[in-house]
Amino acid sequence: MMASRYADLNRTPKPRAVVECGSYSNPNYGCTDEREDAIAAYTNALAWYFTRDERYARKSIELMDAWSAVLRDHTNSNAPLQTGWAGSSWPKAAEIIKYTYDGTWANSGRFATMLRDVYLPEITNGSNSNGNWELTMMEAAVGISVFLEDRTSYDKAMARFRTRTAAYVYLNSDGELPKTVPSQHLDTRDKIVKYWQGQSTFVTGLTQETCRDFTHTGYGISSISHVAETSRIQGQDLYGTDVGERLRHALGFQAKYQQGAAVPSWLCGGEVDLGLGPVTEVGYNALHNRLGFAMDNTEALTERTRPSGTNNLFVAWETLTHGDNPA
Repeated sequence: MMASRYADLNRTPKPRAVVECGSYSNPNYGCTDEREDAIAAYTNALAWYFTRDERYARKSIELMDAWSAVLRDHTNSNAPLQTGWAGSSWPKAAEIIKYTYDGTWANSGRFATMLRDVYLPEITNGSNSNGNWELTMMEAAVGISVFLEDRTSYDKAMARFRTRTAAYVYLNSDGELPKTVPSQHLDTRDKIVKYWQGQSTFVTGLTQETCRDFTHTGYGISSISHVAETSRIQGQDLYGTDVGERLRHALGFQAKYQQGAAVPSWLCGGEVDLGLGPVTEVGYNALHNRLGFAMDNTEALTERTRPSGTNNLFVAWETLTHGDNPA
């Protein structure tokens, strides 16, 4: 982490009033800059926490202040996802500074206003796109609500998260077909199969995006783990509910093939697009280390890919924060 560009104390923030992000960030007017400045704010907050070198706390604050001074809106088709990605990193940085830095952060109120007025309205009502969108958006909404101490927004985001998680990861106990999100009106088998990327055989641990590609699947799994972890810190342990069960099986199913297992013909036509990303540490630590579940495939993948870095979107440094961490 300390060797990454995100921990550079000479970093110059690049805020803008309107961030415009089209599909796959094309056009990209501030999209990369916003996401990476948010990750940098979190990185510097972590660097401050571990080193107690105040320069890192001040750099984190500088990045947050730069954006809160000018940002007013997100536009174009990827606006909800972009807001979710950046909005997942900002509150992590802000929470660390708020509760561990005893210096001044004069503009913390302005930063809170940005989260409340610019980010929350864009993500709070969710998305009917592929499931990773709404999961990431709810991750951001939950994190922002914690920082704002807004219980109403937190409860709303958590309810939407629970519904989406159940509709994103299949368990045999769900029945013949996966659960659905009511607003999507997936009321026939054909509609559900189409939404599940053409996959018609449903097995425990399969996700709605497994047959799309493992990278987007990893985004969804990561956000499930992040919300579960935040919820635990807030006093409600979701790991003991279906959320934890779905997370455990999703990790294991994807890890098996990411590790090189042969893909059967009934799964995605016998071919999967790998690239799960650095997304296993949080769920693995909670479910294996804390709760004692055997997770051989996830364990092997996690240990092979350590130390996990960042996906440059909203996941960063999770071997550092969660790797074999009993806290």
